[in-house]
Amino acid sequence: MTRPGSVAWPPAPIRTERLVLRGSEARDRAAFIEVFASPEVGAYTGGAAPRAELERSAPEVPGQRPGLFVVELDGAMIGFIQLLDRRAARRPGHVRPGGEEAELGYMFLPQAWGRGYAAEACAAALDWFTGVLPDEPVVLCAQTANGRALRLAAKLGFTEVARFEEYGADQWFGVWSSAAPVGHSA
Repeated sequence: MTRPGSVAWPPAPIRTERLVLRGSEARDRAAFIEVFASPEVGAYTGGAAPRAELERSAPEVPGQRPGLFVVELDGAMIGFIQLLDRRAARRPGHVRPGGEEAELGYMFLPQAWGRGYAAEACAAALDWFTGVLPDEPVVLCAQTANGRALRLAAKLGFTEVARFEEYGADQWFGVWSSAAPVGHSA
C-alpha cells in the first residue's frame, strides 16, 4: 500500500475547466493571510486569526507541505485544499481501526464562494488522490451548522458516518471512497 509520505510532492499542476491546483508559492502569501484573517472563513473554523499576527508569523511560502494544493483562478490564489493529512487517532470520527485516514480540508476566500469553485477543485483533488493512493478512504468533518460544507460533501459523494461534538460544536463526519464517482451525487 502506498503511504502519504511516499507521494511525490508537488505534483504537476492539475487543470480543471476554470482552475489550477498547484503547490504553494511565495506569491500566495497575501491570499493565505486573507483566508486566515477572514471572519467569514473563520466562522466555522475556530475564528479568524489577527491579521497583524499573521503578517508577522506567516512564512515566505505558506502552506508548503505535501497534500496542500493552492487553488488558482486567473493566476491568483482563491483558496486551498489539504488532502494528505491524516486524521489523528485520538480525535472522534474514524472509518477504520486505528484511524489515520486521509482527511479533506479546504478554505476559500469569501469572494470565491457560491460559484462552484470548491466543488470543482475538491473533485479534481479527489481524482488525483485516487491515482496516487487507490483504495484509501478519505474523511471529511464539518460543523453541522455549516450548510455550504454539508451540501459540498453530498455533491462530492461523501456518506455520513457519524455525528459528534468536537471543538464545542456539533460535527458531521463522512467518508468518501474512490468506488463512488466524484462530483456526481445529488
